[in-house]
This record gives sequence, C-alpha cells and structure tokens, in this order.
Amino acid sequence: MPAARAQVVAVGTALPERVLTNAELAARINTTDAWIVSRTGIRERRICEPGQSLMTLAEPAARRCLERGGVTAEQIDGIIVATITGDMVMPATANLLQHRLGASRAWAFDVINACNGFVAALANATTWIESGRARRILVVGGDVMSTLVDWTDRNTCVLFGDGCAAVLVEAGPADGRGVIGLEMHSDGGPAAELCVPCSGSAMAFTPEALARGDHLLKQNGKMVFTHAIRRMAEVATSLMHTHGLTADDIDLVVPHQANLRIIEPTAERIGVPMSKVVINLDRLGNTTGATIPLALADAEAAGRLVPGSRVLLVAFGGGLTWGAVYLTWGRT
Repeated sequence: MPAARAQVVAVGTALPERVLTNAELAARINTTDAWIVSRTGIRERRICEPGQSLMTLAEPAARRCLERGGVTAEQIDGIIVATITGDMVMPATANLLQHRLGASRAWAFDVINACNGFVAALANATTWIESGRARRILVVGGDVMSTLVDWTDRNTCVLFGDGCAAVLVEAGPADGRGVIGLEMHSDGGPAAELCVPCSGSAMAFTPEALARGDHLLKQNGKMVFTHAIRRMAEVATSLMHTHGLTADDIDLVVPHQANLRIIEPTAERIGVPMSKVVINLDRLGNTTGATIPLALADAEAAGRLVPGSRVLLVAFGGGLTWGAVYLTWGRT
C-alpha cells in the first residue's frame, strides 16, 4: 500500500464565452447540422476570441479550483498542465500559471499527451503523492484547439472546441478515498495518423509548409475511430480486471469526449449502461486535454458526482496513447 492515497477533491473550469453552433459551421463549409450530429453527437462548441491563449482559461479555472478546494496557491507543491496548445513551446504553460497564481513553492511542468493528457497528468500527480514527495498538486487540462484545426476541413473542424479545467489532488489516508488504480499505454507506430506535422524540429516553418497547412491538425479519422474504441475498451477492462471490479462497482464513467459513436460502443464493451456515462460533448465538442475534467465538473454540478462516488476515467489520443484511472471522489 502506498504511503498516501491521491485524493481528487475539487474541480474548477473556464470556458470561452463565444458559442459556435453547427448551423454557423454549415454556413462556412459543406456540412449540415444533421450531418455533424449524426456522426459525432456534437451540436455546438466554445471558441476563444482572437488573441486569447490557454492562459486566458487556465488561470481562472485554477483559481476556482483552489477556492473550491479551500487551499491557497502557496499551499500547492506542484502544477501539471496537460495541453498541446500551450501559450508557447517554451516556457511551459505550467510555469507561467505558477507565476500568475503566486504559487511560489510549486514546481511546474507541462504534459504533452493530446487527448489522453489529463489522464497522464493525473497519473503523474498520483505517483508524486503516493511516494510522499508532494501533498498537493494542481492538475490542469486545457486546449485552444481552434488554433490548430483547419477550418476548411469538415472532417476535423466540426469536432473540436476550446476549454480548460483544473482539479486539486491531495494526499490522504492510504486506505481512504482517492485513486485506487491506473493504467497507461502507448504505441508510437501509427503516430503520423494523428499529428501536427509542422510543430517542432522535424519540419521547418517554411512558407511552403504553411501553405500546405502542415501547421494544422492532421487526422486519419477512420483509423483513429477504430483504435479509440478498441483501446479505450481494452484499458478499461484491464484495469477493472486488475482490481476485481464489475459494472456494479462503477457509479460513473467519464470518458474522453471525442465522439458519441466512440463512447457508446466503449461503454457497451465494458458492460456499463449509458445511464452511468457522463456526456457533455454535445455542448462543448472535443476540448482535448480538458474533456474529462470539464465532464467531472458537469457531473458534480448535476449532483451525479458526490463524495465517495466511484468513477472510471478513460481516454485515447494522439501518440498513440490511452489510459484509465479508477478513483473514489473527494476527501476522506
């Protein structure tokens, strides 16, 4: 048994004010509201205004989380930000956030793990706390995907939105509430099927690359769709088997909000009814690193997530990478 259990005790969110509906997209590109809804389940999403960065959302989300958790920034030992759209490549957005919050004692770093970023960051925070090397860590998941999508490509631009959420992870009694189990996997072989080609040292930012749109998200939709269903179901089932869990031991499933047609078969494969699954992609779309904590906040606001709730988180994203976490919510 670890020295302490990592308890997830509070969540705070921030969303852009601007709502972009399917009807507005249909006026720009060759699509319809019915086409988008039937293939994704998404009806609208939030979009940042020009000039707004991830920090525009990350700071208020973090402050709300700390307030709800009843702690000050000075009490935080670490900050982990899961994002693929940080303010800059360097420094890490987590360091900028650490300064904005006045968390003078906290170390800070970013996790770049795409749609599995929040699960990866939470797993990282869990190991810090279980080892006894930290007592309070702020885990932030957020993305401004409107800066990465090709707004002329109906197969990708309809999927994504902007948003951010933060959770407070604390050390609690080893036999109390908190993260009970986690599992992570990666396969870099098919990485090119979901990537941003011109975003690092492998491809220079030449006029030719920019003209081709290589600085924007590229996705093999059919391949990603198939792998997401398979891998999310596999990792959830594996984690449940490891800990001797059945569907009766799960109050809520909070999946990455990529596509309703991914979420529904995943729930079916792990034997959990959709009545236990949290869905908010119809209003927010795929916010990448923010989807799971935003869904946690929605579930809490609706009274579905309460202290002691048994929750399964599961995600899949670019890398390729996938993971799952099983926890009981709140402080002991």
